[in-house]
Amino acid sequence: MRKLQFLPLAAALSLLGFFGSAYAAPAADANCTACHANIGAMHSGSKHEQLACTTCHDGTAEHLKNQKQHPTVSMNPQQCGTCHQNQFDSMYKVNYHRTARDSKKNYGNIAPNPFFDEALGAHGFVKEHDLPRSHAFAAVDQFICDRAFGGRFEPKEGWLFSGDEGGFFGVWEKLNDTVEGNAQKPHKPGTAAAANPVCWTCKSTDVMMDWAYLGDPKAGAKWSRASNPVDLVHNINHSVNCNMCHDPHSAKPRVVRDALIQAMTRTDYPTLYSESANKTPIEVKDMGLRGFTRKIAILGKSDSKLMCAQCHVEYNCNPGTDPATGKPIKMDDPRTNLFPLVDVTKIDDFYKHASFKDFKHNQTGALLTKMQHPDAEIFWNSKHDKLGIGCAACHMPKVKDANGNAYTSHWATTPRAYIQETCLQCHKDKSEAQMNRVLDSMNAHYMGKLREAEGSMNQMFIAFRQAKDAGVSPDVIKQAQDLHSVAHTNWEWWTAANGAWFHNMPQAKASLAKSVQASQQATKLLRDAVAAKTAPAAAK
Repeated sequence: MRKLQFLPLAAALSLLGFFGSAYAAPAADANCTACHANIGAMHSGSKHEQLACTTCHDGTAEHLKNQKQHPTVSMNPQQCGTCHQNQFDSMYKVNYHRTARDSKKNYGNIAPNPFFDEALGAHGFVKEHDLPRSHAFAAVDQFICDRAFGGRFEPKEGWLFSGDEGGFFGVWEKLNDTVEGNAQKPHKPGTAAAANPVCWTCKSTDVMMDWAYLGDPKAGAKWSRASNPVDLVHNINHSVNCNMCHDPHSAKPRVVRDALIQAMTRTDYPTLYSESANKTPIEVKDMGLRGFTRKIAILGKSDSKLMCAQCHVEYNCNPGTDPATGKPIKMDDPRTNLFPLVDVTKIDDFYKHASFKDFKHNQTGALLTKMQHPDAEIFWNSKHDKLGIGCAACHMPKVKDANGNAYTSHWATTPRAYIQETCLQCHKDKSEAQMNRVLDSMNAHYMGKLREAEGSMNQMFIAFRQAKDAGVSPDVIKQAQDLHSVAHTNWEWWTAANGAWFHNMPQAKASLAKSVQASQQATKLLRDAVAAKTAPAAAK
């Protein structure tokens, strides 16, 4: 792709048509703030104070004539890159440490088959369960994943797409929709259609202005949790926009992910945030001026743990089952857009409180939680977190450009890519080679603990089959199902996570040991019941 050429802000944005004729005329902004006083207050005195409203909004003249004619909002990260070139360029850099579409189920990866498919039963994640890549590919990789949209979206270049050298691009510059209509179903063998309208909220902010708080169906909001997911994602063209973490009006750090805002303000159940003694204060603002509530949270200071927690958390964004009633939970239910924001020791209790389970295991019949990537929760209260080290220190460190100017890298990759700027900033007595050996040894030990948990669960699955064949009583099966749920939670929490072996090894080992204990208890319970059932027959 042609390398972007950056011009001074005013010149570049004028050429792009962002200013029109209003840039030098503060009266246009005064007309805006006459109604939008809250935004005017955020803008005044900020680092962006000199940027006119027309920098990011088109159609303001028409809006002033007719308030029902809403101006458009530019969500294009290129606009931010005009001033913040280093951050923009690094944001769209390829992570060569990760291969496109490298499944976590591959031999040697974190959740290898055949165990993973057996443990997940018939869940959609058995179709494709990939390691994450660069933020630049967050939307594209999800759209083409076999479990997401039934195989309808394909790269225009086919497999050549996986060799991209990086640089900014729009989603629909890279993808084709190969299917007519908007039916969300498997269109090709080996695919599923598990993606739903909530999925976009971790990938982009492109449709944020037309999405009510928590995706509630509201008059005036074009999209909701119940929208057609194919129609919605056709309106997503940018991956992980700058305004997810940076407020364009005040230039302050923020979060926009509605379920995280709900979790940070929750009063019905304690969260890691509510129980933190040194939590970053937030100011929640209702930005909904189109007839429905739309919230953002301005952070009292830059806190990468909260910014990253917009996506790197355990969350629910799909239909499920209410275990208390046995009734299905559909996308119109607010539980389909939910962040627990608790650690592994409380996650089962939280979902009991919320009365939600994701799926029923196809062998054991146990109701289980499908874990996502609880990276923020695992890091919370870890050794590094207690030292005040945030996610950015290791994944987005301060680096220098070719001219020696310091800036925050937005590559968001493994610290192995720049150990000098990360690990060695504190561990000054170590070398890069030494730190790589430390990371390798931690990872190897952790993988062994995962395999131990999987071995115990394998025995449990065998015991379930034997128990059902022997006609063991439903009461015993139910007890074993409850133990299966505990074993599953304390295993999958760690395979769903990224880098958990480094983020919080003590918690990982304790939780995986709990998984082993629960699966062993279930195995013994079932085998004892089988023995009791078959002993009288053997005695005859």
